[in-house]
Amino acid sequence: MPAKKVLVAGATGLVGYAAMKHFARDEKCEVIALSRRRPDESFGARWLPLDLGDEAACAALAPYFAGVTHLVYAALHERPGLVAGWREDEQIRTNDRMLRNLFGVLERATSALRHVALLQGTKAYGVHVRPMLVPARENRSEMHEQPNFYWNQERYIRGRQQGQGWSWSILRPVLIVGDSVGSAMNVIPALGVYAAMARHAGKKTLDYPGGVGRVAQAVDADLLARCIAWSGEAAAARNEIFNVTNGDVFVWPNVWPAIAEALGFAGGNHVPLSLDRQIRPREAEWTEIRKTHGLRSGSLKEFVGLSFEYADYTMGHGRTEPGPPALVSTIKLMQAGFHDVIDTEAMFAKAFAEMQAKRLLPPR
Repeated sequence: MPAKKVLVAGATGLVGYAAMKHFARDEKCEVIALSRRRPDESFGARWLPLDLGDEAACAALAPYFAGVTHLVYAALHERPGLVAGWREDEQIRTNDRMLRNLFGVLERATSALRHVALLQGTKAYGVHVRPMLVPARENRSEMHEQPNFYWNQERYIRGRQQGQGWSWSILRPVLIVGDSVGSAMNVIPALGVYAAMARHAGKKTLDYPGGVGRVAQAVDADLLARCIAWSGEAAAARNEIFNVTNGDVFVWPNVWPAIAEALGFAGGNHVPLSLDRQIRPREAEWTEIRKTHGLRSGSLKEFVGLSFEYADYTMGHGRTEPGPPALVSTIKLMQAGFHDVIDTEAMFAKAFAEMQAKRLLPPR
């Protein structure tokens, strides 16, 4: 009998997919995975289709939630106009409602709940509206200054937990990199398509399309999944908030040669280009590339989602001066007992290799 029954909400997103993979490979876990789209692989988890915005649909799945011990809530509603939407009331209300729809049903369906893992990010420190305090620390958030669905969800979980036997942990990852299809914020498909089109045009070097760099951090999705699993068991993580990173820092222009090499190119020059405006519309060319290489990645919309826009944002397209550094402290996480790290250049190479092996991107 499995010692855990883990419910993963948002199983096709960057975080949810990695969490589903991590827990499903643990023979001590039973995993229920929820998402609107079917994941390309479930790794042994039981996948159930669900639109979290539909309260009745959530209620209909209640029998499957009996005995759930751990909730990984990695679901996220985003829409075109990605960056502007981060402060819009509609997006805040939708994300708030999605969590309430699911958790209300889960509470009634299981008496075994032990832990809830909730995801936030550096928007908790206002990175999307002004320079961050460096380093950003967990006790210096923007709860009373910037509207964000994070605060609605956090207040709701804190309120539901009062007097209950379960605990929560909130994790604040930085730029997440990994294997996922159709996500709103995954630079790997976006950059992989950009490189595939460069090769299709006969180029031997891969030009850097972003803006002038700033010092930043990233986190590998699989590392984040391990941190989520740790938070569900560690006494030091109960009812605590943690920043999560790879453990190093990077600047986009400096890491670009490693990205180019992982995609089979030499590093090129700095040639600013908006991936959202200049690569996203080239569906016919992508169809030809898919046919040439026998790819199973689907259309650009299906494969890349909103991530062309996100890649432009995170790489600072149009930025002509160094941006302010965006750095968080992970001292609290390390002192609590989680010490996993990965080199960021190795992380990029790993993520591209995974998508190449699955025939989602052309081989090197």
